[in-house]
Amino acid sequence: MQSTANHASFRLGVILAIFAATGFSCKAIFAKLAYRHGIDAITLICLRMLFVLLILASYSLWRSKARLAGRDYLALIGLGLLGYYLSSVLDFIGLMTVSASLERLILSLYPTLTVLFSVLLTGSVMTRQIKQALPLTYLGIALVIAPGLSEANADWVGIGFIVASTTCYALYMSLSPVMISRIGAMRFTELGLTVSSIAVLCHFLVTHPVSALVQPLPVYGLAAAMAVFSTVLPIYATAAAMSRIGASRTAIIGSLGPMLSILMSIGILDERLSTIQWLGAIIVMLGVWIISKKS
Repeated sequence: MQSTANHASFRLGVILAIFAATGFSCKAIFAKLAYRHGIDAITLICLRMLFVLLILASYSLWRSKARLAGRDYLALIGLGLLGYYLSSVLDFIGLMTVSASLERLILSLYPTLTVLFSVLLTGSVMTRQIKQALPLTYLGIALVIAPGLSEANADWVGIGFIVASTTCYALYMSLSPVMISRIGAMRFTELGLTVSSIAVLCHFLVTHPVSALVQPLPVYGLAAAMAVFSTVLPIYATAAAMSRIGASRTAIIGSLGPMLSILMSIGILDERLSTIQWLGAIIVMLGVWIISKKS
């Protein structure tokens, strides 16, 4: 019975990780569509996090709250600033000049970084499946990302911002499981998002006039969609997945995100991939399939 329950929990963790990857993959599409209306990165992030705060406030009206220790609050503040403030700001700035598909592919480097940080910082062990999946996923990513990076007009400053965002998110992913095990996935996510939202609002108020929040109606719709489908739901799903299958597996399954972004970019933003890039996408999915199997 215990083995059956463990397998069911593992499968649910995989499903949650895939759901989170799908939600996160939509973010770049929403952002690119919003940028067509002339909004800048910080204002768009601010609108997104305002909607996030509204969702969290509504959710907290009926949810009971246990008191946390002082060190827990300090850890939550640090992880909130790292995971969904710094990584988001750096990512959205990069997205202003980098294509949505290339952005997601660079961000997909975070599984390797997460595994390495987990080993170095938390003492995690790389399983045989992870060792098999990592070379495959990154061979595939290399095939997809190389043409975009080799273009003469590639924006290396924008790429640099997204690489920095990837590093921040990988640190967040590798350090989060400790806090999740202490206070629970739901509570961790709620408090971490609150910290990130407050930090984004402070950043906006320091750098922009309040009148900058007046935007065309479609921008509000895109910001709201981003808050629900590319922020709150996938972040909750990621935390729940990490509590079941660990940070390393969750991160590697997240490699599906770039592939989904590519498909949406082709259909919505009219971006294109070569035959070699499609081969890379298939290899990435093979790596994710390997890591999704329970030993």
